[in-house]
Amino acid sequence: MQIRENDIRKFERYLREEEKSEITIKKYVRDAEKFREFCGKRELSKNLVVDYKVYLTERYKPASVNSFLAAANCFLEFLNVGEFKVKPLKLQKRMFLSVEKELKFTEYKRLISRAEVENKQRLKLILETITSTGIRISELKFITVSAVRKGYAEVDCKGKYRLVFLPKTLCEVLKRYIAEQKIKRGSVFVTRNGNPVDHGNLLREMKKLADAANVDKRKVYPHNFRHFFARTFYSKTKDLSRLADILGHSNVNTTKIYTAESGSTHLRLLNSLGLVLTR
Repeated sequence: MQIRENDIRKFERYLREEEKSEITIKKYVRDAEKFREFCGKRELSKNLVVDYKVYLTERYKPASVNSFLAAANCFLEFLNVGEFKVKPLKLQKRMFLSVEKELKFTEYKRLISRAEVENKQRLKLILETITSTGIRISELKFITVSAVRKGYAEVDCKGKYRLVFLPKTLCEVLKRYIAEQKIKRGSVFVTRNGNPVDHGNLLREMKKLADAANVDKRKVYPHNFRHFFARTFYSKTKDLSRLADILGHSNVNTTKIYTAESGSTHLRLLNSLGLVLTR
């Protein structure tokens, strides 16, 4: 069989029926299209998919290769040819967070201050909401007028239900924002058309803010503020189980990824031990 353009559209509908997030749908559809372009009019076979894996390996970093393969394998399952799936590359487990992605508190403060200077109130409060609660960007729609009044949000995402508690100080500033914007009900963070904020538009706003605040743009994207919350919470509590509950993780191994720090942090701790006595 050959992959037809219509297969991509059907694949997109399938992902929506599976209640995948909008970000995942866009990525998988884009990656499936990339796979279709590589295959062209050739008949699908295990050898062809292996060739695609080689093609990717010659052009991308291992983590990116595995990301492309995950989408391709999901697409192959959808097409009922799961026997053609290929194994991902084996990656060495990373013990440390890469330095270029470790957002520091001083950088976070600069971003918030810059947003204040530029009167980007909504962006500032979104950053503070994610960073003070660990909520996902796709869950921001559950930060409603009612949730702010109650002090917690009821998040129901993909059949998983949990409470996200809102710090008292966050509720206070959000109440002022709600009053200023004359928001009567529903989600606090919406576009001009009244729709929940879009990840793509928010990402562009964040990158512009990073430039203005002189913060490395590689560190400034929605999910990294969730990671920043996780590292900050864990550094104060050392309670991985409670952090997993707050983040909505069913497996603490996933949570461990969020608490990773850069090697420089570990090096500072080693240097502070003073266990080398020779001078």
